[in-house]
This record gives sequence, structure tokens and C-alpha cells, in this order.
Amino acid sequence: MAFLRHPISRLAFLTLLTALASAQDSPKPFDCHITIDELSYDLESLAGEHSVSRELSVPPSTIEDKVTFNLCADLERKSDVPTEDQCPEGTRACLVRTNRKEGHSDRVFSVIPLANSSAEAVSSSRLSSPKGLELTFAGSSYPSVVNADPIPQYFHLKLLCSTEISNINFTSYDGKDLHLEWSAPAGCGFSGPQDDEEKPDKGQDGDSGSGGDKEESVGSGLGYFFLILFLAFIAYFALGAYYNYTTYGASGADLIPHRDFWREVPYMLRDVLSHLCSAIRPRQATRGGYIAV
Repeated sequence: MAFLRHPISRLAFLTLLTALASAQDSPKPFDCHITIDELSYDLESLAGEHSVSRELSVPPSTIEDKVTFNLCADLERKSDVPTEDQCPEGTRACLVRTNRKEGHSDRVFSVIPLANSSAEAVSSSRLSSPKGLELTFAGSSYPSVVNADPIPQYFHLKLLCSTEISNINFTSYDGKDLHLEWSAPAGCGFSGPQDDEEKPDKGQDGDSGSGGDKEESVGSGLGYFFLILFLAFIAYFALGAYYNYTTYGASGADLIPHRDFWREVPYMLRDVLSHLCSAIRPRQATRGGYIAV
């Protein structure tokens, strides 16, 4: 195309391609909505930061393991806590291990990011007995005092179906997998029979819980496309005006890139509409020429 011959135009085109690629490659964060076998789970009622801890007696010291997590958003940075005592940005679950000894100040010796925000790092499965949902978040690898290689960290939450929200139970942590157990109505799921005999046939409206996800994916893709198209349009005019100004010293309407083309656009649209109208009018005239007998 002719406009790609100019260096500024090529730069704008490459910028558009880079923005499009980065928009498609950026990981989608976990949004607290899960669909498993046509049964949906909405975990937004459990949103917010939650903390639970346990203490291990290691005479003459006591070790406190405190895990803070937020299922639906990244953990917020705290201004009153040193940066080195907090997990990095993009963390959904963070384990802080503190050594306490009588007569000495508390000492944080481990800060472990157990889960990140990417939806690709989250896996889920249904629990049948007791009824509920189990979530597994993958986190970063953390250095080991035993092995030379860092150990991948995982955050497991067993969410049991209950009519009321219970306290969170710190089940275990073995240096790799941290397990919590929590009872809440969000673990019950909704919309859709669970028995195979009662499942509606696929292809019907409202038959599958994944239909909403597909529509959301299509809508999100169209939104990205029009956003990038709009940004490219703005970049085209901005870079074109800059090019005309620096190269030709243009001002006013002369700054518009490819001004002659944009000046002809209204006439081109008028010709198209005129052609369409002329194609429709003969049919209307022919139909109106019949005389009822």
C-alpha cells in the first residue's frame, strides 16, 4: 500500500501489530467464575482479603505461618509493611513465615508467593462427598533449604457446600502445597442438573454452562479489535500530521494526512448511495405499474 512507503506510516503499522499481539497474548486474570460439567460457581461473595494462620512449636522458638489470600483480585500492597516482607505484585495468595522467640523481636524469614492471578494457573474440580469445589492455584518457585532447585508452590482451597460461611481452616503446608478448607454457600454451585440422565442435549439454547463463557470471549475479542482500530486511527492522524509538519511545514488543514482522499470521501459515499437508490427504484416502479383487474 502507498501509505506504507513513508517511514512514519510503517512505524504506525508496526505499532498497531505489536499492540494487537500483546492484547492477544496477555493472560486473562481469574475472575472467580467457574463452570464444571454444566454446574456454575460464583465466588464473588468470597472476594476480599482473608488471613488465617497456624503456629508450630520449635523450642526455643515458635514459627507462625500466616497465609493471606484474595480469590478474585491481587493482594494489595501495604504501606506500613516493608517491601521485602510482602509478596510481589500479581499475587493472589501469600505465605509469610515468622520466627518468634521470647526476649527477641519477631523475624520474618520467608515470604512465599503461593498463587498468581492468571486464569491459566488455576485448576478446579468438583467434590462429591462432601459436596463442594476444590481450587488449585499455581504460584512461583521458591528456594529450598534441602534441594538446589527451587520448589514450585501451590495453593489448594477446598470449598465445601454449606448454608453459612465458616471460619477458614489451615489444614497443612509441607513446603510445596498449602491446603485450606472453607465452608460457604459459594461451594454449592447452581444452574444445571448434575445427573447425566437429566442433562439437556447440547446445541439447545441455555444447554451448557460454557455458552456464556464463549459469548464473553467473542465479545471481549470484538472489544479489543475496535479499541485497537480506534487507537490505530488516532495514531494515523497524529503521526501523519507530525510527518506533514516536519517534512513540508504544513499547518491548518494541510496537516491532515492524505487530505485529498478524505476530501473525496463524502462524494464517494454520495455516489454509493446514489447507485443503491437507482438499483432499487426500477423494481419499485415495475411493481407499481400493475393495474388491478
